[in-house]
Amino acid sequence: MTATHATPRPHADTALPPIVSAEEWSRARAELLEVEKAQTRANDAVAAKRRQLPMVEVDATLEFEGPDGTVTLLDLFDGRRQLLLYHNMLKAGESPCPGCSAFTDFLPHLSQLNVWDVTFVQEAAAPYEEFRAHVDELGRPDVPVVSTHGTGTREVLHQSPHGVGSFSLTVYVRDGERVFRTWSTQGRGVDTINLMDVTIYGRQQAFQDVPDGWPQRPTYSFGKVHTDYTDDELAGLAAPSTTGQTASDEG
Repeated sequence: MTATHATPRPHADTALPPIVSAEEWSRARAELLEVEKAQTRANDAVAAKRRQLPMVEVDATLEFEGPDGTVTLLDLFDGRRQLLLYHNMLKAGESPCPGCSAFTDFLPHLSQLNVWDVTFVQEAAAPYEEFRAHVDELGRPDVPVVSTHGTGTREVLHQSPHGVGSFSLTVYVRDGERVFRTWSTQGRGVDTINLMDVTIYGRQQAFQDVPDGWPQRPTYSFGKVHTDYTDDELAGLAAPSTTGQTASDEG
């Protein structure tokens, strides 16, 4: 490949950090690192509190419109144990929400959630075909979408103080055929999350502070290039939440 060199484009005359020596920068970076480590520990503590929340049962038969017709809330799990349901603001005949579109753009490769027994789905009040076309236009045909257009389901599930027309993220877990809401957030709470950290079982790794019996495996012991996962792994069948593996099983 032939190397090319782009001419630097002009830019606005905006403020920049002060210029210092390499030694001064290293000292300042070390000081900031201590603050960053404290933030990481604080985030871990918040996630641990989140895993201790109680849960509330919701109607597993609530209906949505999917690619093949009517599906239920239980169906959205696609056989996995946990469900992340993002409530997109798209309505029938309206322009897409820029924030919801950006959220979709930033989504990880969903196989990296699926192997931890987590399914991600987006829901909107727009008709299914309209919603599907919008998400496809964003270049995310891999993102499952369903519609609550004309069903009343959004009004039941969308637990946001900003109303059913806003955006939010809700986390569910199933116990057999029973479905429970474990957590939800709106606004900037959606913008700042790591999707694995808001699920009931979190990252399912030994470093986590979890209640007794929570599924875990040794830290950093699982994860591949997404094209290397087997069908069983993508179905969540190797995840601790399916196998029942706990931190005490490590040895």
